[in-house]
Amino acid sequence: MTETPQTHTPPPPNGADPAFAPYKPRSPEYRLAADALRGLRQDLFTGAFAYRPLPRMAVDGPVTRRLGGRLGEYASWTPHALIAAAGFLALLVSSTTHGGGNLGLLVGLFTLAPVVLTMVRPVLAFWASLVATLIGAVLDGGYNDWPWPPGAFFSHLVVLAVVAIRTRPRTAAWTWALTAVYGFFAESLFGWGHYTTNTAPMLVVSALVLLAITIWHIRREAEQEVTAQQTVTAHERSRRTLLEERTTIARELHDVVAHHMSVVAIQAEAAPYRVEDPPPELERAFATIRENAVAALTELRRVLGVVRAEDYEAPDAPQPTLADLDALLANVRDAGLDTGKTVTGAVRELPQGVELSAYRIVQEALSNTLRHAPGASARVEIGYVLGGLGLRIVNGPPPEPSLVNPARHPAATPEGGLRPHPSIGAGHGITGMRERVSMLNGEMTAGPTDEGGYEVTVFLPVPATSEGDA
Repeated sequence: MTETPQTHTPPPPNGADPAFAPYKPRSPEYRLAADALRGLRQDLFTGAFAYRPLPRMAVDGPVTRRLGGRLGEYASWTPHALIAAAGFLALLVSSTTHGGGNLGLLVGLFTLAPVVLTMVRPVLAFWASLVATLIGAVLDGGYNDWPWPPGAFFSHLVVLAVVAIRTRPRTAAWTWALTAVYGFFAESLFGWGHYTTNTAPMLVVSALVLLAITIWHIRREAEQEVTAQQTVTAHERSRRTLLEERTTIARELHDVVAHHMSVVAIQAEAAPYRVEDPPPELERAFATIRENAVAALTELRRVLGVVRAEDYEAPDAPQPTLADLDALLANVRDAGLDTGKTVTGAVRELPQGVELSAYRIVQEALSNTLRHAPGASARVEIGYVLGGLGLRIVNGPPPEPSLVNPARHPAATPEGGLRPHPSIGAGHGITGMRERVSMLNGEMTAGPTDEGGYEVTVFLPVPATSEGDA
């Protein structure tokens, strides 16, 4: 059996007979010209009558943000006022060059209309400017400045600039090209009876204006792209920091939970030996407790192995508590931070998870002070209240570098300035604090103080333990 290869010819366009009109691929030049014409139709014909009002200017600039009340509201209309002023200037030039009177006012209105139209329909304003230029040149009847009279010259430049600002660079290029086509035909067909023509000045000046606006467009788009990329990067960094902090919390809580589960298993194994002739039911109950404790500890270690790094080493010392704050404050003072501690309320033992989180929050807050406000003083306030634990870490503003004595301040440089001290905390800042507080269903506020410092306030709820539960 012999297979015969078959070739499939693409169908010809417009339903033509393949025998008489074989399909031919389009050349790159043809596709380029078709794309250019398609872009011209999209930019200057499709939606030319679309209503696009000029938005008000944002008043968040370095100068406008200082204006308040009505001045700020008036400042937002600055683009509209500038366009209106340019239109009235074109009207004034047209009316004066035509000797005033009704004819000068009529020509001036023709030059004013396209400029004002740019505030609502920019593409239509370009076509209106070409029509107004032609009408103004015919009504002028002079022998100079063809095909743009002085007022129309200025008006068309303003229209080109506003349309370029309100659209994209490709549209600006098309408006310039059509302006050149109009000037070429106007000079070729009707320029023989005039002493001077101004198509070349129009094209040169408008090209410079449109080039400057195009550069501004490109720079603004680049800034927007950089801003968007920075936003995405900051979001990803915050998300990565949150995941790292959760991993750290999981590692630390493993040591806390593992200790308690180990105690449960040991106590359950030793309990039957503390009772003489325990009943079999009691022995089976304690054996079940020990088996469940060991199984839970095994599962906990297996889950923790997923979030542990390969180079992670379990700490030799137990996890810190609030009793270890004095050592932390001494270490911070050696680093150059003048720190004080105030404890209010009845000091009592809290759950180890709460104590560990409170210690880490104080550690990270003091680390942020060393990093961002070297030389400032800090104060740690701990309040044992009914139903929970309150923390308040507040630091003052950093001192002037010239007021720091290098011989007495560890964070000072020989030149008299202050160097930021490396972090002594986890390095995750406010994000890590909030994650720890959220894990314990607590509340936290953080922000600058009126004196120029920074304050972190935390409340960690602790369920009350009754005597029957103890």
